[in-house]
Amino acid sequence: MKELDESLPSTITTETSRAHGVHPRDLYSWRDGGEIIELSRGAFRRADAPPASYPDMVAVAHRSPRAIVCCISAAVIHELTDEMPASVQIAVPTRSHTPVITYPPVMVFRFDEASFELGLTSFEAGPAESARIYDAARTVVDLMRFRKRFGEPIAYAALHRYLAAPGPRPALLLEYAEALGTFGPMSAALDVASAR
Repeated sequence: MKELDESLPSTITTETSRAHGVHPRDLYSWRDGGEIIELSRGAFRRADAPPASYPDMVAVAHRSPRAIVCCISAAVIHELTDEMPASVQIAVPTRSHTPVITYPPVMVFRFDEASFELGLTSFEAGPAESARIYDAARTVVDLMRFRKRFGEPIAYAALHRYLAAPGPRPALLLEYAEALGTFGPMSAALDVASAR
């Protein structure tokens, strides 16, 4: 059996292990020996790696590199909600392949390709490991778009937290809302919030 190589990254996929000349049987032997931990099918983390702040999101980012963390999952990262979703919520473009990830559980949203990367940024899901995520303003607008699905209180609470945080940009909310077809509800919600 090959020894776990120091040159391997903290998170290893079967693809990256192959690129480093590691046979799948060695990978699974390391897993069975506790040298690596399986985060998701085909995604592993070195047991000696610093702990990831968001291991589920590290796994999803490696399993579906084009996906973007969205909705309530993004609101948690941006501290816009205290809700904890039962699954990692990710967006993929409408015409792309839907990722099939059984663990961690994911909820997949299909967003229009023209506005798919609107508000795209990234965050550190683990030490020196980033994941794609929508920025706070896009997250607020998405929660407003899906307020019937997630509940209006979540959308309005996220809006209030966004506006109370340092450097809010109401004009950016309206710009995103116009691009995403929810200008009316977003504008009305901002009027109510600013009247308080």
